[in-house]
Amino acid sequence: MSALSVAVVPVTAFAQNCTILMCNHSKQAAVIDPGGETDKIKQQLKQMGATATKILLTHAHIDHAGGTAELAKDLDLTIEGPHQGDLFWIQSLAQQSAMFGFPAVESFTPDRWLNDGDQVQVGELSFDVLHTPGHTPGHVVFYNAAAKLAFVGDVLFNGSIGRTDFPQGDHAQLISSIREKLFPLGDDIEFICGHGPNSTFGQERRSNPFVSDHRG
Repeated sequence: MSALSVAVVPVTAFAQNCTILMCNHSKQAAVIDPGGETDKIKQQLKQMGATATKILLTHAHIDHAGGTAELAKDLDLTIEGPHQGDLFWIQSLAQQSAMFGFPAVESFTPDRWLNDGDQVQVGELSFDVLHTPGHTPGHVVFYNAAAKLAFVGDVLFNGSIGRTDFPQGDHAQLISSIREKLFPLGDDIEFICGHGPNSTFGQERRSNPFVSDHRG
């Protein structure tokens, strides 16, 4: 039996890939990037027979973090991540929700800020934390070597990369995060991104027009 199960629950008008990550042995689960529509998330947890213990945040844009306070309160979850560089995004969640026409949301304070080299636990599973700034200054990625799986938020997409035109975005930093932090993990690593279908780092190295080895 595989050590983990993953279910992607698209939420919000931005079709953000909220991901439920469950340790199959303990049935404990983390909810990665609950952007909203928390009833859909709770329904998926129930369907999996999972007991959520924490929320993991890759970054604090509204479509990834908007449902965090509500879900944490409803299910008594701890909040881990992102890196403290995204504090200003968390503090501006109310303004973000108004700007993008989202339902009003509460701000929150993570129980644990994450740094490069940290680890997070989900049941009996450990995930390495990589600080990957560029899309936002505090963006992090969660990676499990044994499962050959990474949760990359909005750093990298199938055929594209994250936007850097938001406050404190940095295109050069984003390219560096992808090419120096993610690609060295291996071509066979599959990643689940914040929007759209999965891919592998190898596929993006070969064909992504923004970061491929053949670019330029």
